[in-house]
Amino acid sequence: MVQYKWRVLSNTTVATLMASIDGNIVLISLPTIGRELPDTNATLLLWILLGYSLLTAVILLNFGRLSDMFGRVRLYVLGFAIFTGGSLLCGFSGTGIELVTFRLVQAVGAGFLFSNSAAIITDAFPPNERGRALGINQISIVAGAVSGLVLGGIITTTIGWRWIFFVNVPIGVISTLRARIDLHELAKPESKPRIDWLGNIVFALGLTVLLLGVTLGALGQISDLLGILLCVAGGALLVAFVFIEARESAPMLDLSLFKNRVFSLSALSMLLNALARGAFVFILVFYLQGPPRYLNPFTAGLYLIPVSASLATWGPISGWLSDKYGPRPFVIVGLLTSAAGFLWLTTIGPADTFQQLAPPLILVGSGMGLFASPNRAQMMTAAPATRRGLASGIGTTFLNVGSTISLGITLTVMASVLPRSAISSILLGTVHPGEMFPAAAGFLDSIHLIFLVSAVLIFAALVPWLRRGRARPGPALPPPDDNPD
Repeated sequence: MVQYKWRVLSNTTVATLMASIDGNIVLISLPTIGRELPDTNATLLLWILLGYSLLTAVILLNFGRLSDMFGRVRLYVLGFAIFTGGSLLCGFSGTGIELVTFRLVQAVGAGFLFSNSAAIITDAFPPNERGRALGINQISIVAGAVSGLVLGGIITTTIGWRWIFFVNVPIGVISTLRARIDLHELAKPESKPRIDWLGNIVFALGLTVLLLGVTLGALGQISDLLGILLCVAGGALLVAFVFIEARESAPMLDLSLFKNRVFSLSALSMLLNALARGAFVFILVFYLQGPPRYLNPFTAGLYLIPVSASLATWGPISGWLSDKYGPRPFVIVGLLTSAAGFLWLTTIGPADTFQQLAPPLILVGSGMGLFASPNRAQMMTAAPATRRGLASGIGTTFLNVGSTISLGITLTVMASVLPRSAISSILLGTVHPGEMFPAAAGFLDSIHLIFLVSAVLIFAALVPWLRRGRARPGPALPPPDDNPD
């Protein structure tokens, strides 16, 4: 019989594969969705992405806590079912508002999957194998990134963008049933569960108000003053959230985990890295499909394969090597490699060939692969075994919050260089080949500036690793019984 830990790894790998495919399929198809889906404007198009990542970020912390309370496997299975149903609804969307709404359903399911996958893997594998296991799991993310970009391009240009959501349905149904049968609980659930409603509401409001200020302000939907006020109000709510959690007896964000130096510095490095590269593919998609390139979705997807392929190569290797030699050298080299790639991308031109774009994309992807698995394994190892559901939720929340705010940073930079009408035209794909588009040069300038900001943030992510200590693993869970009654 296959050992339980490998059954865990195979099922959670499918989950991350689905989520990764979904994200990249949607990204590569955004310009087409903007042109073809009725009643869709630039703001709604952005919130097809932002709504998903925002809600996922908001619920992950709470779902991680719920998993520690009620069982990680139970809520993981529920997440698979919800994500699959949400994918089906997205495919049947009739308007932009409907697609944004059904993406929120997907986000609820993804929240359960993301908040539990790393915790279930960490429970099942001993400390000296976790880096390798999480590295193998990382393959699914990059395989999804590669296949999502190419598959999304093929599907969108042949049978239509709606099928980018329908592809999740058969995989989701089978995997939900498999998870229900194969997986079982290893951690003892907490007693007397309690939900931190105030913390949830303040956190959700803070992030939402902040992102509304950024997106609506950048697209000229509101005045500059109102946009600034919304950003300030959102930031104030997030600061208030931290104070609320410090005084809450059962907080959604357990600040006691951050007393562990290794855990807190790993989380900070993860957040800064997500801020740097969260909007990376988003920018490249519109660089390739917008002015002045005007590539079709399939060709654009092919251009992006180097970054995903290099991530796929180095992700598992760094996880395996970090188990043997420690994570520090691989994380530092990874961050420096990514920074070099971003700096190189500040020089791209309006008609660079595949051969010209591939080297910096390989550097960025390789750096991401070297960084991700060792940093995540160190963070999860530092967390107590009974709190790994919450720790996994915190890690993925930091990733989602960083990626979501990264898109806000991107829009802010673009709005500082381009007219707002030009930003809307680019996002909606309403500029066609052969048309005069005076803002094309400014668009490329904004891309250069965005990648420079990304390089600076990557260098900032180095600082926590230069100040960290060595992780001391928390108490392990008992070995699983492969034949539980």
